[in-house]
Amino acid sequence: MIVAPISTCVKPEHVQAFIAATPENACHSVQEAGIARFDFIQQEDDPTHFMLIEVFRSPEAQQAHCETAHYRAWRDAVADLLAEPRVSVRCLPLFPDQALWKYPDA
Repeated sequence: MIVAPISTCVKPEHVQAFIAATPENACHSVQEAGIARFDFIQQEDDPTHFMLIEVFRSPEAQQAHCETAHYRAWRDAVADLLAEPRVSVRCLPLFPDQALWKYPDA
């Protein structure tokens, strides 16, 4: 599995638009067979900073996600809202056990 935390900084005047645009991508993403988890969080002391924490079942699943219509629509919709480019890293999950990285009804 691959954990991909993505750091995103949004222009202050576009925070609400970013919050409105992102859940649709997340909802569609968790329905992909290759995604075990997708969290959308906002930094408490800096409301312009967000993290998308995506857990993919394989590197191929991560690539397939980037080719979906819902991801591309979200990427294009938020492009002008960002204060700087998104930063993503690839991590390997150590804890909890990978079997626990799923939604209950997935």
